[in-house]
Amino acid sequence: MAHRTPPRARICPACDGFSSVAVTFGGRDHRGHLRTVTAHCPACQGTGTVAARRFPEGARA
Repeated sequence: MAHRTPPRARICPACDGFSSVAVTFGGRDHRGHLRTVTAHCPACQGTGTVAARRFPEGARA
């Protein structure tokens, strides 16, 4: 019996699946740690995937 393969996750077109990044400020604090801030993709809210479309592309509602 053949196993069904699960559908592939729909990767966000805005971030190509890399939804969160750490951006450095370029300096270090007094303990020597690199100062960074985390930025998330605004299109997918940091998940890396998008929801499936309700209607096929080109179809009218």
